[in-house]
Amino acid sequence: MRERRIAVVSAGLSNPSSTRMLADRLAASTLGALADRGIDAKVDVIELRDLAHDITNNLLTGFAPAPLEEAINRVVSADALIAVTPIFSTSYSGLFKSFIDVIDPDALTGKPVLIGANAGTARHSLAIDYAIRPLFTYLHAEPVSTGVFAASSDWGASADEVAPLGARVERGAKELADAVAQREATVHTDPFDPASYLGEGRSFGHLLGGLSGE
Repeated sequence: MRERRIAVVSAGLSNPSSTRMLADRLAASTLGALADRGIDAKVDVIELRDLAHDITNNLLTGFAPAPLEEAINRVVSADALIAVTPIFSTSYSGLFKSFIDVIDPDALTGKPVLIGANAGTARHSLAIDYAIRPLFTYLHAEPVSTGVFAASSDWGASADEVAPLGARVERGAKELADAVAQREATVHTDPFDPASYLGEGRSFGHLLGGLSGE
């Protein structure tokens, strides 16, 4: 069975970042849930703060610099996506939305997504369902039912004991692992490899031979 790959997008601006902390917890829990299902996987973490200038240049020029193009390719070719953003003004951050905007609108079709978000107060927890989930639904991605929100209090001694962050992370990770397990592994083909459109083991010689009647 081919190793699955999970792309993790973190839109935190600070370093260290609570957004990255949440992304890392979601990634680790997802890897564990996949391992429980007998599926080997690895994660590719993409820090958007490192690509902020490239994202802006892409929006202005329509061309993605090499580091941004690599990040986009890692997202669209992954078997699943974990997307985590801080909440600013009751919605996703501008950097997060700008990155989504430079991805081809059809590139995330059918891709399982685990949504994460963090903010200073739990009052912003509904942003996952009224802002972020509709964004991915519009792009025809498949967000899992559980979105994981973390307020500042979730990281301290006074964390919620009724629905602790760890339980929410585990639930979301299991749902993403289930979604990955139910899908065929993504097969990546080289568009310049004749086998991708002529058939395995065939070359242009076979095509030319066929045209000449041989």
